[in-house]
Amino acid sequence: MNKTILITGASRGIGYETALRLASQNHTVIATARSEDKLVELANSADPGKIIPVKADLTLETGIQKLADSVSKFESLDGLINNAGAVHRESFMDTDLSVFQELMDINVYSIVRLIKALKHKLGNGSHIVNISSMSGYQGSLKFGDLSAYGAAKAAVVGLSEVLSAEFTDDGISVNCLCLGAVQTEMFAEAFPGFEAPVSPQQMGTYIANFVLTAHQFYNGKVLPVALNDPG
Repeated sequence: MNKTILITGASRGIGYETALRLASQNHTVIATARSEDKLVELANSADPGKIIPVKADLTLETGIQKLADSVSKFESLDGLINNAGAVHRESFMDTDLSVFQELMDINVYSIVRLIKALKHKLGNGSHIVNISSMSGYQGSLKFGDLSAYGAAKAAVVGLSEVLSAEFTDDGISVNCLCLGAVQTEMFAEAFPGFEAPVSPQQMGTYIANFVLTAHQFYNGKVLPVALNDPG
């Protein structure tokens, strides 16, 4: 059965590979990011019409409205993967409060805005997957210099758990994946010289399968997806 799934942060890395994997399985993907060139490249890498690129800034109401307009063309939305995010690496004492606010806006408030705008399109049996990090997973070993990022990703965890309870009567499942180290461009920028044990293609395949099937088994779960215990 063909499903319609929206994924944010789809211009590179995990989001890019997840979108390709879903499209290869004959699902329709609404792919969004701020980089139009990369989104067009993504759409051209799949069969015509399988990936619909929508350039949008999720920190702006105009960007959220563009996505709402794109989704309105479909009867319903079967899955929403909130993958977009930003990382900042700096010691806590040197990290300005504005950085905390910026990372909360990109990593957390964008999810809030998007779900509020699209919930009416998410019907019984739909699945919201929020992508967090081991930096926000309680009890995991943490890397230093990621206080703003870790705080934002921990907020994604808490939001996911509450929404799963609130949306139960609507038949909407909400789960949260806390990813470990994946060899993406964003990871390489934050940790130059460090080689992650998982590729974006591997993680993209996992997340694609998860959004399609895991809500049959999980709801309100916060799942660590890491080979070791990185933060």
